[in-house]
Amino acid sequence: MSDSILELVDNLPENNITVKVLKALDFVVPGEWENIVGFDNTIKAVTNEQDSEVIAKIRNQAIALYVEEKRYSRAIRVYKTVDNADAALAAAALANKVSEKIGFLSFLNKITPKADTAQAIDLALKIVAELIAYGSLHGMPELNPQGFVAELNENYKGSALMRMGALVAIDGIAPLGPDFLKKVMEILENQGENGLANNGIFQGISGMIPGDDKLGFVINTFDAVGGWMENLVGKVGLTPEKISNSISGFADFSDQALDLVAALLDQMTNYYEHTGIQTVSRKLILDAALRIDN
Repeated sequence: MSDSILELVDNLPENNITVKVLKALDFVVPGEWENIVGFDNTIKAVTNEQDSEVIAKIRNQAIALYVEEKRYSRAIRVYKTVDNADAALAAAALANKVSEKIGFLSFLNKITPKADTAQAIDLALKIVAELIAYGSLHGMPELNPQGFVAELNENYKGSALMRMGALVAIDGIAPLGPDFLKKVMEILENQGENGLANNGIFQGISGMIPGDDKLGFVINTFDAVGGWMENLVGKVGLTPEKISNSISGFADFSDQALDLVAALLDQMTNYYEHTGIQTVSRKLILDAALRIDN
């Protein structure tokens, strides 16, 4: 990977469209996320350390650890893969949605994949990617969807929880509606292996999905995490209207256009990579600080 971990964290934007969207969705996981930018600032936030010499030691140890153990850069690569693939899919989904709503552009409907199908598969694969990134970051010897649900309940917080909250809002409810869980399962089962084959995220992570039955693993993972997502939706009363009202603070649109906006946000934001870098840097800093203490 060309960028060092310091460059990745130092170059995170302080206030762009991605940051605006995440701040607007703060109500999904209230008070969990702060857009901390800069590696030394992240060290201070994660460790509560203020001594410049200790901060320098942690920073140097983190740099060495990032190079020494590839699990950190592998996790970031997964997060980057999700957003890089998302841009192309979002463009196709946006064209498809536009063709549905504007009559004289209906020809686009024939040359672009059906938006709901593409976005449903995309959502399921993002959850698998999250499991892969988490497993890599924490050195898990095997990927266990049920075990991952336990981690979601017990250990996800901060940028990691913000990412999952944004996923449910932007990639679940906004484009697919309140019954997105049922819709995704139906589409996965109906589309089969062919539905995965042309997906950019699948092409990027398929080699990391265990076993020969890739579709089965995707379905099992989505099914396992479905209960957690349903609980999150119920806990905050997450609805298309709430998402629309929150995002309309910086984007003017009607509730009827929320699916269009969801596709547009997928294309314009990189919230997976942004929060992924923050998640990896937090874990890396904690591990580096332990090395110094020991």
